[in-house]
Amino acid sequence: MSDTTALLKRAHELFPDEVVTSAHVRHLDLPLGAGKFALITLDNGFDHTKPTTFGPGSLAKLSEALDQVEREAAAGEIAAVGVTGKPFIFAVGADLKGVEVLKEHSDALAIGKGGHDVFKRIAALPVPTFAFYNGAAMGGGVEVGLHCDYRTVSTGVPAFSLPECFLGLVPGWGGCTLLPNLIGPAKAITVIIENSLSQNRQLKGKQVFDLGIADAVFAPADFLEQSLLWAATVLKGETVVERPEIDRGEAWDAAVAHGRAIADSKVHGAAPAPYRALDIIAAAKDATLKDAASLQAGFDAEDAALADLIMGGELRSGIYAFNLVQKRGKRPFGAPDKSLARPVTKVGVVGAGLMASQLALLFARQLKVPVVLTDIDQERVDKGVGYVHGEIDKLQAKGRLNQDGANRLKGLVTGSLDKAAAFGDADFVIEAVFEELGVKQQVFADVEAVVSPTCILATNTSSLSVTEMAAKLEHPERVVGFHFFNPVAVLPLLEIVRGESTDDASLATAFGVAKKLKKTGVLVKDAPAFVVNRILTRFMGEIQTVIDEGTPIDTIEKGVEPLGLPMSPIVLIELVGPAIALHVSETLHGAFPERFTVSENLRRVVAAGKRGFYTWASGQQEIDPEVAALLQVGDVVLTPEQVLDRALTAVAQEIALMLDEGVVAEAQDIDLCLITGAGWPFHLGGITPYLDRSGVSERVNGKPFLAPGIASVPA
Repeated sequence: MSDTTALLKRAHELFPDEVVTSAHVRHLDLPLGAGKFALITLDNGFDHTKPTTFGPGSLAKLSEALDQVEREAAAGEIAAVGVTGKPFIFAVGADLKGVEVLKEHSDALAIGKGGHDVFKRIAALPVPTFAFYNGAAMGGGVEVGLHCDYRTVSTGVPAFSLPECFLGLVPGWGGCTLLPNLIGPAKAITVIIENSLSQNRQLKGKQVFDLGIADAVFAPADFLEQSLLWAATVLKGETVVERPEIDRGEAWDAAVAHGRAIADSKVHGAAPAPYRALDIIAAAKDATLKDAASLQAGFDAEDAALADLIMGGELRSGIYAFNLVQKRGKRPFGAPDKSLARPVTKVGVVGAGLMASQLALLFARQLKVPVVLTDIDQERVDKGVGYVHGEIDKLQAKGRLNQDGANRLKGLVTGSLDKAAAFGDADFVIEAVFEELGVKQQVFADVEAVVSPTCILATNTSSLSVTEMAAKLEHPERVVGFHFFNPVAVLPLLEIVRGESTDDASLATAFGVAKKLKKTGVLVKDAPAFVVNRILTRFMGEIQTVIDEGTPIDTIEKGVEPLGLPMSPIVLIELVGPAIALHVSETLHGAFPERFTVSENLRRVVAAGKRGFYTWASGQQEIDPEVAALLQVGDVVLTPEQVLDRALTAVAQEIALMLDEGVVAEAQDIDLCLITGAGWPFHLGGITPYLDRSGVSERVNGKPFLAPGIASVPA
């Protein structure tokens, strides 16, 4: 047993609940007479529902396998070594469950060094090494392959990423050092920084090859056979892998500077992880894949960054947020038994505007059932169907659909002015018309008259009462709120609203549809503006009040920077649209006049037809002078710190009231909604642990939102 293996086995004692990944070695005779091949398969013994991860015990198992192949290579018994994964999964990185039990910086440092020590043994083998990325690969799963000499990837790989910065870490087992030296710093920063901070954007197999991470790409049906044949041609000298020369001059520095600009735009300096990763990438300029000493300096920097970040609050916050999305988000709290759900074989969409058209495209793509749009005239219907077909053409142009798939998808989406013909055999009809209660009530009355008794009626309302919307219907029990967030294709949240009469079968069907749409369904009480819009409107209302009182907009922007939000509240008004922001604030003012204000300045902006407070006419973000002329403000000027305190105080108060009202079951649902519906940063771990951590919860409400230990986030 090597020293590395022994150390990792001792470290495994810190992780008693680790699901250990085995590393099985089998020997194959390569084609073309290329010799004996030792193939290491990473497998945790579960089906594809339990991804393969690396904890200390798993690293020890891999180290044991390397003990064996080292001996075989030294004895001349094998010509090469390869690493692959179980079906559908290569490996998805470090086992983050163990992070919560680490109490000492030295233990965290040992975990980083342990991964490096094992992976470096692959690079040090005296025979060529290959990684066969057969399935999902993330974090350490990507990095173990980077230590190999050659890599192949399957076109069926659905997810490939280095997501560490998204969670509050750095790619610390070689990613920051090896990847820029393999594909260049610009491409590496796309993977490590830009994709990670863009809600953990994933690469597909072909993209991995196009970036140069993999040297060959094969179809999934015979991926391993083709990879072994390709490896044989490499060993026989019939295939020579040539990689581009890396520019280590100004281009490297420019790429790092661009990476810092991306990090600034995403987290505004509020999260340390991407900046630590960029520091390591910057230093890797002086390393090469052939220089062990310079690579080791990079690995040492990765170890130090990992240890520091593991012991900091950002990672714990990221893990809490990750667990919300991966666990609570996939098992919705309070959802009825799924056996009650009815089948949905046809969908109707009332309305053919932009939101309705986006919904039609989503339903057709994910449910693969006929979708019919209706509206008040043929021109609108044709425009809505045309939009959907145009988006399908764009998907085909990007290679995400072939011609046959595009034609089938277009065939599913049609339009009609005849609701009876369109919806008579529909199982699920959703309205996406003007946000006015009387209009929506009339729409549902018209639809109820022509649909079957079991058809679900869903509303995409953002703030109106589902109960009132259904009150005049013969069967109000089948009405459910189904609130999407814009852009529909990007934001995962779906607030599923139970009205006072909504029955379990309708609710179960709604949750079943949400799952098929690949959305995160959260059960929400029928309360004004539900969750996300209520919190954001309270937050934005406080910001708007501060503007009206006299604080300059640039001071407000600076005040909220520590939150690292995906966009400033002023820009958010433009994204939502001032008219919609005004409408929601008026709705909430009507429900809670003592807390929700309606800004007269915002009224003026809407009346003037302005789309927001900023203009980009000069190529720079500037206050629109026409908007500035509209504003009537006082002489109360706050500091940035006071702005932030005002906003957080209002949010803490509102969340406490929402929990008291039972709008959602628990504070975790508030966090899940904001993360998946408003892009609340992972590094903050959700709004409630952030408010707990900063002491705002205690000051405003007299107690924290979360019981100690739930978020595992130190102060």
